[in-house]
Parts: sequence; structure tokens; C-alpha cells
Amino acid sequence: MSTPPYLNLPRRARRVTFATVQGPLTGVRIDPEGQPRGTIVFVPGFTGSKEDFVAVLEPLASRGWVVVAYDQRGQFESVGPEEETAYSLKALARDLLEVVAHLDVAPVHVVGHSFGGLVAREAALACDGKAMASLTLLCSGPGAMPSSHRDGLGALHAALPHVPLSTVYDVKEAADREGGWEPPSAAVERFMRHRFISNNPWAMRAKAGILLETPDRTQELAHLALNGFPIAVVYGPDDDAWTSDDQIAMATAFGTRALIVPSAGHSPAADQPEATAEVLDSLLGNSPTA
Repeated sequence: MSTPPYLNLPRRARRVTFATVQGPLTGVRIDPEGQPRGTIVFVPGFTGSKEDFVAVLEPLASRGWVVVAYDQRGQFESVGPEEETAYSLKALARDLLEVVAHLDVAPVHVVGHSFGGLVAREAALACDGKAMASLTLLCSGPGAMPSSHRDGLGALHAALPHVPLSTVYDVKEAADREGGWEPPSAAVERFMRHRFISNNPWAMRAKAGILLETPDRTQELAHLALNGFPIAVVYGPDDDAWTSDDQIAMATAFGTRALIVPSAGHSPAADQPEATAEVLDSLLGNSPTA
């Protein structure tokens, strides 16, 4: 589970709401004190939320960036319908493009974390890269998750929406603790459970299905990169989702090299926020559209 180190927003950060065709999406935003260099939009992963990026808000804002993170449709504080088809990759990508269209400081760089990377690439392909300045895949992959994750995803897909999310969380938490997971505080421990059970079960079922079956679209993205659209791959060396080989191969296809956030796992923005901010600032600050 992507676990934020703390929950308090920095001083200049504020909650925001994005109006979309499918309904409002809840987010957070922080603006720099001086002239902004552009906007970075974080798209959270499968069981994550905007809070996964709370620790990089200030480090990036202090470097001159407007930073936005939002809960995807049916995720935590962004409500959604009781209908699995409402959470297709295309629908979630449309949400992202609407969020980008609402933003008032260009250029807009999109960073998709894990499942959020699949959504972000879908959005980039849908607009031929024209609605965003760049795409960064953060601990994401070329398509469906590796075989080591398929049994768990398949069981979750089969269980939802009939099994209560509270029951699912209890099972997941026990397994994660057995694997060494420990929340950094009692407040974060309570938040993790609250966030999980606040998800729409139909949304979680749909996303599990996407992670099981979505095709590899690396070559389509590579075509965008070949035509000048900046695409980057960033990962933690201890990532336990998609393999480092998968992520390096994607970067090679895009004509670039994968960048590493030292000492990070699958959630660099939470694991190593200062190092993540440094990598993203250097990467996006040198983007042709910066």
C-alpha cells in the first residue's frame, strides 16, 4: 500500500474541486511563492489517493512548481456511480484531461503513479500528447501487472462488490503487516483503513480488471515520443510491482533512460519525497516545454 508519511498539508496548500462531465473530483493544490515555472499533476495509483503526494507538495512548490494531486473517479473523496463501466481506462483518462483543462498555469506536466500511469498514458494517447507538456510514468508499467500479482488481483476482482471493503482491507492489512508493513503513526494507520473503505467497490473491481488485462501500449507511446512528445520513466530500486527490467525497457523504447529515486520502493513520493522532488524538478525543468 502506498503509505503517506504524514497527512497535514503544507501551509500554502489547499483543497480544490474539479468539475467534470462525470461529476466533481476532489484534489489538493499548492502554488509557489514566486512566479510559477509550470504545473505538475499527480495521478494516484490503484488503492492510493491525493494524500500519497502530500510530502512532495512543499519540496516541489519551493522549486517553483504549481502542484496538483487528485482522487480519481470512485477513489476516496471523489464519488462515482455504482457501475463498473464508468471506470474504464478511457473514462478515467477523460477525467484527467478535464482536470488538465481546468489548470491555469502552463506548461502542465502529468505524472502517473502505478495504475495512475496507465490512466495517464491513455490520456496522452487520446490527445496525441497535445493537452499536456510531458508524461512521466512513476513506478508504472507497459501493461497488465506481472504474474506475481495476478492471483491477488483476480481474487479481489471476483470478491467485489459483494464482499465489504472493510473485510477486504482486514485481509490485506494482515498480509501487508506479515510482509513488514508498519504505518508511521496512529493517524496514518486510521487514515489507511478509512481511505480504503471509502473507495467505490465498483471502481476497485474495474481497476483490478484493468491491471489484469490491459494490453502493452509501449509502441504507441514510443510513436508519440518519436514525434517529440516528452515521456519519462522514473522508479524506485525496491519497486515490487512492475519489474525494473520492464521499466527500463519502456524507457529504451521511448528513446531515453529510466531515472531512479534512490532508496525508494513502489511509492517514491511517499518513501523518499525530497529525492523524488529533486528528480522530477531536474527532469521537468529541462523539458523542451518547460
